[in-house]
Amino acid sequence: MSDQILVLNSGSSSIKFALFTAAPEPVRGLHGNISGLGVSPAVRAWDGNGNPLRAQLPGEGPQQRDHAAALRWLLDWLNLEERGGQLVGAGHRVVHGGARHAEPVRIGPGMLDELEQLTPLASLHQPHNLVAIRALGKALPGLPQVACFDTAFHRTQPAVAQDFALPREITVAGVRRYGFHGLSYEHIASVLPRHLGTRAGGRVIVAHLGSGASLCAMKNCASVATTMGFTTLDGLMMGTRCGAIDPGVLLYFMRERGMSAAEIEDLLSRRSGLLGVSGLSGDVRELLASDDPRAREALELFVYRAARELGSLAAALAGLDALVFTAGVGEHAAPIRAMICERARWLGVELDGDANSRHERIISRAGSPVTVCVIPTDEEAVIARHTGRLLGAGGSLTPVTPAAGRRPV
Repeated sequence: MSDQILVLNSGSSSIKFALFTAAPEPVRGLHGNISGLGVSPAVRAWDGNGNPLRAQLPGEGPQQRDHAAALRWLLDWLNLEERGGQLVGAGHRVVHGGARHAEPVRIGPGMLDELEQLTPLASLHQPHNLVAIRALGKALPGLPQVACFDTAFHRTQPAVAQDFALPREITVAGVRRYGFHGLSYEHIASVLPRHLGTRAGGRVIVAHLGSGASLCAMKNCASVATTMGFTTLDGLMMGTRCGAIDPGVLLYFMRERGMSAAEIEDLLSRRSGLLGVSGLSGDVRELLASDDPRAREALELFVYRAARELGSLAAALAGLDALVFTAGVGEHAAPIRAMICERARWLGVELDGDANSRHERIISRAGSPVTVCVIPTDEEAVIARHTGRLLGAGGSLTPVTPAAGRRPV
């Protein structure tokens, strides 16, 4: 099995995990996810060929309460020593790196405290990203760990795309547009030449559409502008998040309804978006399958907002050569792609309906002024590549196994 890198993407109630070979071009092996933490935990896993593996969490126990116990169970279950492998490092998705971090970094003393300060800017994600790093550090104290930031890809944007129209001293203090989903966009940028040829370096908009959603305008495969800003609430309408909103609405909530900051955050982050508008669900699949008119209205608003932001980013690029759909909704919801493309016909988008229904890689008509394609994202592979590079994969890293210091479960 050779030297392995563990990649973790820790959410509020889940942990996605994957093992990669520690090589310049890492290869994915065993991977899966632990879901339902704190309620009814379950695990699903597959080998490197996509074959399902048997994995069973104990019926009762601390894994129902916290991420740390689930990670300890995971390390036991991976059982790398018996599989003939050695763990040499771990890479983590960390949503916010702030203004300071434009590249992945190896976790060192004080780093987690610094990243903790960014929690108010990504309250749905940052705490859970960091708890996985702390838990793994306790379980395997000698294991090198790397943080890969969703904000880093957007640091190539010009200042005019990052600044708010606020007093200069506030901007200098760090209140600016950061952008997110950078690991996803970085992967798409890395494979664009394979799918678009010379157009990859042109004016490209990538639509990362999932429960969280954003758009990114790229030129020469680098970020030029994006829809998310200071926090992950900005931009597109999402599963439970409102997206862009008039700041006056927030003042109204405070003055007229007497809402606290915590209540407003809960409303905008967890009770809005597709869920709030439909009153049914934040899941596009469920809304597409529903006959309830509220489901249709929610999806129409989702498409309208996406198409409107698409036009905004096309303006930032001064044109459009290619449109890429990715992430859960972007990759699998053909009706949503069709509705967005219909609203983007004025930009030169000509959709091939049959290709779209078949989920083909290129879904635009031959000769369409704008090439439209569907490319699966792979944030884990990006994390593995960065982790291997920073830790010197294939070099003289010291393997870390349970016998090297991990506490027993």
